Amino acid sequence: MSQQPITVSVIKADIGGYVGHSSVHPDLLERARADVSGAVDRGLLVDGCVAYVGDDINLIMTHRRGIDDLEIHRFAWDVFTACTTVARKLKLYGAGQDLLSDSFSGNIKGLGPGCAEMEFVERTSEPIIVFMADKTEPGAWNLPLYKMFADPFNTIGLVIDPKMHKGFEFEVHDLIQHKRVKFLAPEELYDLLIFIGAPSRFCIKGIVSRETGEPAAATSTQRLNLLAGRYVGKDDPVCIVRCQSGLPAVGEVLEPFATPHVVAGWMRGSHHGPIMPVSMPDATPSRFDGPPRVVSLGFQLADGKLHGPRDLFTDCAFDRARDKANEIADYLRTMGPFEPHRLPLDEMEYTTMPQVMQKLAGRFEDI
Repeated sequence: MSQQPITVSVIKADIGGYVGHSSVHPDLLERARADVSGAVDRGLLVDGCVAYVGDDINLIMTHRRGIDDLEIHRFAWDVFTACTTVARKLKLYGAGQDLLSDSFSGNIKGLGPGCAEMEFVERTSEPIIVFMADKTEPGAWNLPLYKMFADPFNTIGLVIDPKMHKGFEFEVHDLIQHKRVKFLAPEELYDLLIFIGAPSRFCIKGIVSRETGEPAAATSTQRLNLLAGRYVGKDDPVCIVRCQSGLPAVGEVLEPFATPHVVAGWMRGSHHGPIMPVSMPDATPSRFDGPPRVVSLGFQLADGKLHGPRDLFTDCAFDRARDKANEIADYLRTMGPFEPHRLPLDEMEYTTMPQVMQKLAGRFEDI
């Protein structure tokens, strides 16, 4: 087994929905898979997999070039640009939606697509899970990641595995002030929760094992509306989690999704709704453009090769979570345009709300 570090890069973009915002057209997936296969053949990538959730294409790639590599990010940009050309020919809705620039500027971050990356030396056995979400924002990972890496009621390994007793370090990003802070769990749990309990602003970016110093989880934290200054769709984040051997077991990583939590997004990115764990074929949100979906793909890494994916939420044990998500969706939908189903006004700033306010500005009078 190679001791040379491997990098796992998951880069996603919404570059055209089929039909509406519900799925990805097969021609786009075919084009992306051909490009990824070519990149493997010429040695840019060790391996690659093209997946989808809702109307988002996800490039799951392994390589030896490290995090934030210009050529890897340029490759992803070129794939999405090529797929956008196909999307426009098919007149797909929102073609090129996540590409906020006409040209690549050295790093895909800040240009629209979401990106989660992690570099490490493979262990004797290296299981990883890639989570992909649609119709929600990066803060959607806060609660499940907290449960996976800090809650012994979810992750019994925190109690019975000596390698996990030191806990984990959480890197949290402030998406408004563009700052970051790190918290040590378990001793700073209360401080951590103050921030990650506000997922529209504070997002967990990465988690590191305090026992080994090894990366355990990485997420995308791009907020499209903050980048574009207007509503251009929800962020549809991705997350990479390593499992087993001093890290949460596969079952512990999946367990938080057995109870659907409420996230921001759904219709027009302007509503709260339950995130529903589904298989990739069922990741086609259509009811009120939702509810929000999450897909979980498991891989065994071996010398950089991605053996998989195992579509982990196909398990019938998650049927009740799906039923519960539908119940929550039924209840929230009864509220229509009223909060808390609709997002609060400060979260509506980048929707069409400012245009309505501007149109009515002259009719507001002092009291």
